[in-house]
Amino acid sequence: MIDFPSKKHITKAEINELPMKAYDGPIHLFNTAKEADEAAGRLLTETLLGFDTETRPAFRKGESYDPSLLQLATENDVYLFQIQQCGLTPNLIKVLSAPGIVKAGVALERDVSELQAVAEFNPRGFVELATPAKSAEIKNLGLRGLTAILFGFRISKKEQVSNWARPELTKSQQIYAATDAWLGRKIYLAFKENSLV
Repeated sequence: MIDFPSKKHITKAEINELPMKAYDGPIHLFNTAKEADEAAGRLLTETLLGFDTETRPAFRKGESYDPSLLQLATENDVYLFQIQQCGLTPNLIKVLSAPGIVKAGVALERDVSELQAVAEFNPRGFVELATPAKSAEIKNLGLRGLTAILFGFRISKKEQVSNWARPELTKSQQIYAATDAWLGRKIYLAFKENSLV
């Protein structure tokens, strides 16, 4: 069990002094509908997934893009779905709609509504991690701040505004994307251990 932090707020400068860490386990990348649907079928047996999406950044007013990547983390692996290429397949929609599969992440509302613009589904089982963080009186509600407070390390934001729509994602992009989903699951478990979710 992690000792729940007495520290409730961390500054940007303090975060920048922490050691850097990233997800270093297996990453599976899918860009065809067939492979994506088969992989999502395997995820239907899970009960807890870390969740995140990445979207190509828009730099001009009025410009916007559909999400490029959907990341789902299990205990041992992270699955990356290039949804501009594979789409939201029937099994992916089942995962996103399954009330029995917890999908934990930060700032979920926007991610979910953007995914609903790609394909219609009824989102169930989503847990917004800012909610238990507020209950614990933690002031940093973003992924970077929560990670720093709960685990004492920082994560890179280097790839945040990179082009997520490119057909071939770089290794650095894949690790960045996987880290965000991995942390969603890890933070959820930390809150669960302390009876906050």
